[in-house]
Amino acid sequence: MFSDDLAEHSASLYRFALSITRDPVLAADLVQDTFVRAIERADQYRGEAALEAWLHRILHNIAIDRVRREARELVVEEVEESWMDDDYTVDPETLAIRTQTREELLDALARIPFIYRTAVALHDIEGWTVREIAEVQDIGLPAAKQRLRRGRMSLVTALAEGHERRRQLEGVPMRCWDARKHISDYLDGALDTETTHLVEIHVGVCPTCPPLYAALVDASDRLSTLRDDNAVIPPDLELRIRARLGA
Repeated sequence: MFSDDLAEHSASLYRFALSITRDPVLAADLVQDTFVRAIERADQYRGEAALEAWLHRILHNIAIDRVRREARELVVEEVEESWMDDDYTVDPETLAIRTQTREELLDALARIPFIYRTAVALHDIEGWTVREIAEVQDIGLPAAKQRLRRGRMSLVTALAEGHERRRQLEGVPMRCWDARKHISDYLDGALDTETTHLVEIHVGVCPTCPPLYAALVDASDRLSTLRDDNAVIPPDLELRIRARLGA
């Protein structure tokens, strides 16, 4: 059955989704959405391309819709300009040590803009060819080569910059993402005492998280003013909903 064929690729898809999002929950959602969309479009799969490639293309397109550019991402054009400067370099021995650490690699990979991150993840993690990446991303071969090149350059730059940032945060409890993923529950008072304490210490010391926290508080407070208790559902819409539910 087609669904059984899909299941065979679940591990590969999840691994890919996790490498480009670094978020287990989002990665699981992407895989689930990929299977749903694949089943919905089963009649469109003609077998011209390998099923695995077709599924990765679906996941890639869904991820583009859901994953947006974040402030922590590098600006690739600036990275490339640095690499064009003959005086730009890094300490290879230091970076060699960092590349041995899984967390260092994942942190650097997460800071690469999405389209370059996926090219690096598919090629250097999953072992795909550049031509296969071009097909998944629906771009030409030269563009795929450019994305891989820029992605690799950005990875090295991110590794170099990431270490300096972590040096500045030495002694601060929790990594930024570990603190930020708890902020919503923190605002709602839904965290346990220990986690609440760690989040508060992190936000009090971290140079980048306080503005994000303040923005969340302000946005949440302002959203509460949008509630209109006088709003009522249009009669024709209510009738359509009741008819649909009855059906």
